[in-house]
Amino acid sequence: MRRLTSAATLATVLLAALAGIVDALAFSGLGGFFASFMSGNSTRLGIGLAHGWNGAAATAAALVLAFVAGAMLGTIVGAAAVERLGPKRRAEAVMGFVTLLLAFGAALSAVAPLTLAMLLLAAAMGAQNGVVAPEGEVRVGLTYMTGTLVRIGQRVARRLMGDRSAPTPQRDLLLWLGFVAGVAIGGIGWAWLGLAALWVAAALAAALTMLVARVDWN
Repeated sequence: MRRLTSAATLATVLLAALAGIVDALAFSGLGGFFASFMSGNSTRLGIGLAHGWNGAAATAAALVLAFVAGAMLGTIVGAAAVERLGPKRRAEAVMGFVTLLLAFGAALSAVAPLTLAMLLLAAAMGAQNGVVAPEGEVRVGLTYMTGTLVRIGQRVARRLMGDRSAPTPQRDLLLWLGFVAGVAIGGIGWAWLGLAALWVAAALAAALTMLVARVDWN
């Protein structure tokens, strides 16, 4: 997260919180599958394959493919926005695309099997990682925290060994805390609202779209 402004850092924490909310909704709705945590889905896919191809393996594979497809589409949307509207509109366009996917997922949940709606949520989370990717490569992982936790551990270790030039871990810690807070909010939202919580996630994404439009990501 280095070189990000304070406003951009705050935006990434809020985006991580949104990812946590969406992941909690998918986990609650699908009984242990994820919209943003593809390591978990990959583990479930592997376990399913070990016991023969089954419904759990198929669900995990579909979610992984949807996430990758979302990352691809988010990259394409961002590149198109840069070409047609300029680089300052890239993050806004990608986040707008995320909002549309979440809204379509919420609408689909009322008329189709829930798994299909959750595929759109996974695609949205794949696309969201393109918000902080000004040159086409992800600069901050907004929907997965393993790398964030590794950076925290490495930076603390370097500081303990006396390397004062090592970056401080505060920003990564805020990112992780934002994600965990979002998961808690999403879990409460599912318990209180059920499928209607999907619309809340879409509304939050719309609000974040307006926020990222005001942030300098370069």
